[in-house]
Amino acid sequence: MNIKKISLIALLTLGAFVLSACSGKTAVNTWPGLAADAERAYLTTGSFIYAVDLKTHKEVWRYPESADGKHVYFATPVLANGQLLIGSEGTNNAFVSLNPETGKETWAEPFLGAKSKWIASPLVVNDKIYAPNTDGFVYILDMDGKPVADPIELGGALWSAPVIDDHLIYIASLDHQLHILDASTNQVVATVDLGAAIPSSPAVAEGGVYVGSFASNVEFISATGGQSVLAGATNWVWGTPVLDGSVLYYADLDGNVYSFDLIGGKQNWDAVKPDGPIVASPLVVGDQIYVASEAGAFFALDKDAKIVWNKVVDSDSPKATIYTTPVAAGDLILVAPYKAKFLLAAYDADGKQAWTFTPEK
Repeated sequence: MNIKKISLIALLTLGAFVLSACSGKTAVNTWPGLAADAERAYLTTGSFIYAVDLKTHKEVWRYPESADGKHVYFATPVLANGQLLIGSEGTNNAFVSLNPETGKETWAEPFLGAKSKWIASPLVVNDKIYAPNTDGFVYILDMDGKPVADPIELGGALWSAPVIDDHLIYIASLDHQLHILDASTNQVVATVDLGAAIPSSPAVAEGGVYVGSFASNVEFISATGGQSVLAGATNWVWGTPVLDGSVLYYADLDGNVYSFDLIGGKQNWDAVKPDGPIVASPLVVGDQIYVASEAGAFFALDKDAKIVWNKVVDSDSPKATIYTTPVAAGDLILVAPYKAKFLLAAYDADGKQAWTFTPEK
């Protein structure tokens, strides 16, 4: 295992809290989570969740009002049924629901039934919340935060959001297993061993899912649990593969970006390697593929592997990195760097930085 791999894992598993002797508050060493709707971006940055107005680029609200050890957020929040759902890495393992308009809690009390931290985002299906926890259980709640079924024990740390295709839910685990659940019965119908950790969500396709893993390849897992390796990589595949028509885009920790032709069963190009390891998933918008690297670069490729532009997100912060998958918001692409002088940046399709967001003290 090389030093780069060790540093990425240590960032999550060892670096959650660092006590500040000066303030007595908790500083947090996790990269951001990012989601957006038509009006706001929702950014999780450790101690706080911020709502940012996409027109004014200003803070609308933050949760909680002040930092404390109970509230630590790494997961990407999920918007569903007028709620913003997210679990905490903090000391009380709380899973909360916020009003996306105001940032106020919508449940009378948070869900406190998990035994460990929340890293994965939840999945909402027919007014049920499927929330995977690092304790190896999937908790099933109603939209008021109350358990509606016994938790499902899958084992291993669950880091990634479940995905659903029709009535089947796919949940990946760090213990090498991909679990397939029937949403109508909450029963596990198949479990597939990929031989290596699976840190990110699968990509839904017809009849199954595509999934990358630390086995350094991308596989197709059918709805019945059938397994086939489609394409390889030179290093770990951390992010979720992205399906665009008959093409599958993915990246690895060597910094390679791949384009795999599912019909022809071959790579469309020699791997493109612009700048540094890639943890974030690619984002496909129109004719461009957007990729962010650990080196702090954000670049756009066309579908013939040409680098259209390549930007350093924060040239004034040499330690700035990007682990968070970029998010499309209207005509802009949002990028959430880690250890930069700002928390959020917006780019247009030509690579021009439209604005940045830094919260007020």
